[in-house]
Amino acid sequence: MSDRMGNDGMNEETGKETSAGGRGLIHLYCGDGKGKTTAAAGLALRSLGCGKKVLFVQLLKNGQSSETEPLRQLGADVRSCGPETPLVCRMTPAERETAAAECAALLEDAIAERPDVLVLDELCIARNGGFVSEALAKRAVLEKPEEQELVMTGRDPEEWMVRAADYITEMKCVRHPYESGVRARKGTEY
Repeated sequence: MSDRMGNDGMNEETGKETSAGGRGLIHLYCGDGKGKTTAAAGLALRSLGCGKKVLFVQLLKNGQSSETEPLRQLGADVRSCGPETPLVCRMTPAERETAAAECAALLEDAIAERPDVLVLDELCIARNGGFVSEALAKRAVLEKPEEQELVMTGRDPEEWMVRAADYITEMKCVRHPYESGVRARKGTEY
């Protein structure tokens, strides 16, 4: 990842000041390790605790992971692809087409909503997999309302995402039980 901060406190991608002062910043939780969505959910929880309007958009997910219901109960607006959305690696061409349409609609709606905090969970894979156009993703991120806090998650972020981010946290997998045959567990991995 490259350093995209100039010495003048300006974000080189957005051209906006990166100091606080009521301006919302851009977070990127990326890497091959566990915890990207969990970190985003934690930030959403903290924001809800301050009375902020939170929109948590799960791209390429079916909305059945364990963080969604508590976030809803606490007041977050949580949206995801359809309940039948399979893992990306298992999608047929028809399912990929459906998922791309769902992702585009979710992003368009998120742009129109203008929440205080917008989480775009799995935006990186949605871009890398061709489910979301670069133009639409950039519009959601780079043209966000000035006061909006925005979070992107996923593996292998594109260079423009790295340049746009004010915070970058890279989760690195050192060891994972999956490597020894332990399947994903509800409440821990999803």
